[in-house]
Amino acid sequence: MKTELQNYLQETRALMLAKLEGLSEYDRRRPLVPSGTNLLGLVKHLVGIEYVYLGTSVGRPPAEQLPWEADGSVWDGADMWARPSESTEYLTGLYREACAHSDRSIADLDLNHPAEVPHWPEGGRTTTFGALLVRVVDETAHHAGHADIVRELIDGQGGKDALDETARSDFYTTIQQAAETLLGG
Repeated sequence: MKTELQNYLQETRALMLAKLEGLSEYDRRRPLVPSGTNLLGLVKHLVGIEYVYLGTSVGRPPAEQLPWEADGSVWDGADMWARPSESTEYLTGLYREACAHSDRSIADLDLNHPAEVPHWPEGGRTTTFGALLVRVVDETAHHAGHADIVRELIDGQGGKDALDETARSDFYTTIQQAAETLLGG
């Protein structure tokens, strides 16, 4: 079970990073929906997810505290966007380091290893490494879905099942027409 979870996690991590490929720094950073969701911000957010849930919460904190955690700006959403001084290389490097750190925890710990999440409410912080691993797999997949949509808004490059331009246009038209049938009724 642990190996399967790790395989899913590794595949989804790779998909997240692939969403940045071939884009300008601007396109990697720009928000395209009202929530401000952006590709590089999703990667930055996942750095903290990996380090907190599969590191700190199981007694294996990173060697250095993340800057947005150290200054408390994480609680103001600073982990969801890249500051001008935070290059793609810097943030993807941090993500790769966080993933490697998590992979070492996965290798070393049993799923029932006790864990305590420091930012969860008092009395509800205790869990297991296995529960947190499932949470990280879910969170990464969740944000990979966001990344698919944001990337599609940037340049039409959707998920791994993306259609060619003609098929995509036809599919869109079919769906739009189906929705419009409800307007006339």
